[in-house]
Amino acid sequence: MMSFLTFRSFISVDILILSYYIGAVIIPMAMWFSKAYLQRKFHLLDRVNHIIITLFGKLTLKKKIVSILIIIMLFISMEIVWRMCFEVMIGYFQMIEALKNT
Repeated sequence: MMSFLTFRSFISVDILILSYYIGAVIIPMAMWFSKAYLQRKFHLLDRVNHIIITLFGKLTLKKKIVSILIIIMLFISMEIVWRMCFEVMIGYFQMIEALKNT
């Protein structure tokens, strides 16, 4: 307990893993489910959403499919970058632990 209080041992790997899953799973879901609330509260978001729906409706089927695929690829890319950031941080703290133990 004393090594925890004096920062001689790190809890960061467990906290980083928890933070990763919160950011990768819970935050996108919360944003998706809070979309209706945000549109009611901020009328600008409602107008922007209406414009996007109108523009998307005017696209051909091929362009709609391409647009959806681009959005999916961007989401997956963001998730991969999010994962890589946490892998770097976890690797850093594991290297510190390994160097302290040698």
